[in-house]
Amino acid sequence: MSATAIIKPIVSKLYCSASQVVVLTVRKRPHVVNGGGFVVTDCSQKIIFKVDGCGTLGIKGELILRDADGESLLLIRRKGGMFQALSIHRQWKGYMVDYEGTEKLVFSLKEPNSCLAKNIKVNVVPKKCNINMDWDFEVRGSFPDKACVIIDSAGNTVAKVGVKKEAQLMMVSKDLYQVEVQPGFDQAFVCGVVAVLDNIYDESTHC
Repeated sequence: MSATAIIKPIVSKLYCSASQVVVLTVRKRPHVVNGGGFVVTDCSQKIIFKVDGCGTLGIKGELILRDADGESLLLIRRKGGMFQALSIHRQWKGYMVDYEGTEKLVFSLKEPNSCLAKNIKVNVVPKKCNINMDWDFEVRGSFPDKACVIIDSAGNTVAKVGVKKEAQLMMVSKDLYQVEVQPGFDQAFVCGVVAVLDNIYDESTHC
């Protein structure tokens, strides 16, 4: 029997598994305009999350992570205006929105200033990991190749993005891939980060 992990919610503890690695499948949403987004299913093909891209929302640089019922979990925006013009890194910010429409900042992600950059830093508000680090999570590897990991500031693997070996042998499109989330970590947060990576690298949410 697997040991019970410490639950580390960022969006909600509802999306943290206490003892099992959760394997999610990401599939580009079919039959929609460019930038329509993607769906995330579990091992039984049940929809867990949906991501709306700019083709669905009609707004560039904005994404919405929804639950299976279509309720908004995260509103994710690319920071614009003068701040972006003066900044070396473009930033994305993820917000939780309450029933009154009040936005609460959950995380920020620095977009790499080069397509050759391998590591992408993610900050959580309030900080959940090592307060002595200037980042809470880091994406390492190549998202376009679907070969990357998310680690926390203590060096623990939070999630892995990859394509099944069988799918690689069959030359299946990378529009279908898996995200393995370790016990205790927030699947909604991980999928929010994946949504931003998808947009940065001009995939299913990008217009």
